Amino acid sequence: MNAMMIYITTKDAEEAETIGNALVEERLVACVNILSPIRSIYRWKGAIERENEAVLIAKTKDTLIEKVIARVRALHSYEVPCIEAIPIVKGNPAYLQWIDDETT
Repeated sequence: MNAMMIYITTKDAEEAETIGNALVEERLVACVNILSPIRSIYRWKGAIERENEAVLIAKTKDTLIEKVIARVRALHSYEVPCIEAIPIVKGNPAYLQWIDDETT
């Protein structure tokens, strides 16, 4: 099992909680952390935007990444949501085993 962290931005903490609850309840991820508020500056359709958002950091295994991406896209309000998978190269072996045990 290769563990992954998934970085997801959302419009607010409420949307982050909705998405996070679904991912954990459906055992697509072992856990999520919600960071809110964050301040984002980005270019969208030719304009520079500045928004308060929330971030979800989810932990899962690599074999579930495509399912996680599909589920987040189905629940997300953005036209093009940020969903980035980052490999966990090293970590507490017991924690990494827990991620594997809690996801299906």
